[in-house]
Amino acid sequence: MLMNDSIDRPSLLIVDDDEVFCGVLARAMVKRGFDTTCTHNIKTAIEQAELLVPEYAIIDLKLGNESGLLLVEKIRELDPGTRIIVLTGYASIATAVEAIKLGATHYLAKPVDADDIMAAFERTSGDIETPISPYPLSVERLEWEYIHRILMENDNNISVTAKALNMHRRTLQRKLSKKPVQL
Repeated sequence: MLMNDSIDRPSLLIVDDDEVFCGVLARAMVKRGFDTTCTHNIKTAIEQAELLVPEYAIIDLKLGNESGLLLVEKIRELDPGTRIIVLTGYASIATAVEAIKLGATHYLAKPVDADDIMAAFERTSGDIETPISPYPLSVERLEWEYIHRILMENDNNISVTAKALNMHRRTLQRKLSKKPVQL
């Protein structure tokens, strides 16, 4: 889906498998001055990224059974100056660190709105005033973070991860299907 009404607008690629969310976000970003293209899977996103070489990108971390981190790396290879935001409903420390290492500008946990995204695009440095929680992570959150770190180390292969964790594959799938425990 292409929403183009001006050649002078900065290009924005939005990649999210939730087509309704993608459409709503695209319309909001057009109102904020972007020439917006939406895709819903990695294959199409790579094709569009190679064609457009966007100045900005918003990438969902979890695209079906695939990782949006693949796109972060690919888009960064195409243009190291592209400002990339990774969005996710499954935020974890491991995926945030990997997204930034691969070249994402920011990593935002859903739900977010267009104003949150615009603020992230405009930020060019870290914030030393970011508050530090006075509480350690809960045992449930630590388990969730650990599982996701091991999953990332095994290239999102559930079978290999289950074996590494000495856990039944179905048990791991059940744990992965749950929303993360709040920080």
